[in-house]
Amino acid sequence: MDKTAKIFVTGHRGMVGSALVRRLQLSGYANLLMRTHAELDLLDQKAVTDFLAQHQPDYIFIAAARVGGIQANNVYRADFIYQNLMIEANLIHGAHLAGVQRLMFLGSSCIYPRDCPQPIKEEYLLTGPLEPTNEPYALAKIIGIKMAESYNRQHGRQYVSVMPTNLYGPNDNYDLATSHVLPALIRKAFEARERGDAEYTVWGTGTPRREFLYVDDLADACVHLMAQGYDGPLVNIGTGEDVTIRELAHTVMSVVGFNGRVNFDTSKPDGTPRKLLDVSRLTALGWRATTSLQDGIRNAYAAFQAS
Repeated sequence: MDKTAKIFVTGHRGMVGSALVRRLQLSGYANLLMRTHAELDLLDQKAVTDFLAQHQPDYIFIAAARVGGIQANNVYRADFIYQNLMIEANLIHGAHLAGVQRLMFLGSSCIYPRDCPQPIKEEYLLTGPLEPTNEPYALAKIIGIKMAESYNRQHGRQYVSVMPTNLYGPNDNYDLATSHVLPALIRKAFEARERGDAEYTVWGTGTPRREFLYVDDLADACVHLMAQGYDGPLVNIGTGEDVTIRELAHTVMSVVGFNGRVNFDTSKPDGTPRKLLDVSRLTALGWRATTSLQDGIRNAYAAFQAS
């Protein structure tokens, strides 16, 4: 990417979008397009089409999405499928109409079948049933991947899709009703410590295994691929390592300084038993994650305290 290139980062106030902005600015990319929801409603097809036609970005990162944890995905199923479909459809089609050649669509590892072999290779997409609790969100993201592939095939675009594993870091969502597991654990452990509680409660059995990627590492990988000119198939982005939720809960306790015990609420759902991405394709493209889980949680906790 030329340093003078005009780059549109959608969702720049969110965890992923803000990390992309930090990474791009750190590398000397100053010509960044950013709009808040009030300035540009990505659900409004005409507004998106007109904006892209007017500003003619050279690159687009689609980091805007309606996201949440198990509870939010399961309760707001219609919102998750509708809003994510509209955001990606408006941006991908609008980019094509505006003549934008390079675009990166960020998905989620929940696109893969619930019970597919581990670690998860990119080619496992659409080989089995999805996890029921987040099926609407996953389906929307799969459509985004297939849209990008279809515009490449029919129109010769270079629209690539990347699939991050579970993310965390600055600007994460710490609302216990809608957050993902790691920020929820940070908040629960912090509040338990502040109240002087003897324990804090974690959903499920603690046995599922999850992979976690610090969001600034994700941004680094995305910029690496875009700058490299990658225009191949779907790419997983992760660390290639996972931990149990029980291990994660204890690591969070250590970082936060909560000395109580963990109570696992087995009446709550576990979700997918394991989600570990095969990152060999990304490794072959010259990138590896550099932030350890412990260091990443320390950074995330510091950002949580400062918020």
